[in-house]
Amino acid sequence: MDHPSPPPPSPPPPSRWVIRFAPLVRQGGPVLDLACGSGRHTRLFSGRGHPVTAVDRTLAGVADLAGQPSGPELIEADLEDGGPWPLPAHRRFAAVVVTNYLHRPLFPRLLGSLEPGGVLIYETFMRGNERFGKPSSPDFLLASGELLDRIGLQLQVVAFEQGLTDFPRRAVVQRLCAVADPAPRPLPPHAMG
Repeated sequence: MDHPSPPPPSPPPPSRWVIRFAPLVRQGGPVLDLACGSGRHTRLFSGRGHPVTAVDRTLAGVADLAGQPSGPELIEADLEDGGPWPLPAHRRFAAVVVTNYLHRPLFPRLLGSLEPGGVLIYETFMRGNERFGKPSSPDFLLASGELLDRIGLQLQVVAFEQGLTDFPRRAVVQRLCAVADPAPRPLPPHAMG
């Protein structure tokens, strides 16, 4: 007797940090979900009416989105192999979203991919996380305040935090939201709890 295959696992929920700052993204503006993984943020922004470009070295986590009418643009690319940037140099986005990923040489590309007024939403692990599991290599862990140092005066920092979190698992993280615009933005409510 043949048994049907179990359905693929549903992706984890979007990051609370990303959800909090998603309203700052220009309505209907294009979004780049870099190192998209399971596509949790691709799905979030697509559901909000944004055209999304999702990039990862493997697209297995977003395979169910391939070929959907008005679905996201899916680009399979190894961002760390020294190959060319997988997008045209002139392409700009209303938001660049990066979570649980760090490859330091990409920072100039990420900043250069923002349109005027574009939003960078970044959240990943930092030193101290090695006590709780992976990633544990310093190559994949930010130093204290490193996101602020890398953004410098190039963008207006809307929010920054770093430290120990228990959600979705115990980890040491660093989070930043910054805008390519000197004008102050209204802050979304802090509904992280």
